[in-house]
Amino acid sequence: MESEEAVLALAALSQPTRLEAFRALVKHEPEGLAAGDLARLLEVPQNTLSAHLSILTRARLVTSERRSRSIVYRANLDEFRNVAVFLLRDCCDGRPEICAPVVESLQPCCPPQRKERTRG
Repeated sequence: MESEEAVLALAALSQPTRLEAFRALVKHEPEGLAAGDLARLLEVPQNTLSAHLSILTRARLVTSERRSRSIVYRANLDEFRNVAVFLLRDCCDGRPEICAPVVESLQPCCPPQRKERTRG
């Protein structure tokens, strides 16, 4: 990731409605949310949300796909991970012990559930 891409992503998240939209989309992964549902959830007019989603899409933090008559938005977690890795890339100038608490806190809050094996 280049600095310019990171700045674009961080700028997109620096506005309260866009930050809340992104966080809501993260909570609704992997299904995503229809634009109208997201607008209602955030209590934002649809045209206002559309402008915010456009900025998040340009920053590659959000993707969209048409499903029937709705446009469903999803958080692009790969791109968000790229931003986080960009910020931590040099790991505190070669002193990983300084970044260790930050890296530790990035561990998943809800690890994937292990599938129980069925006996056949």
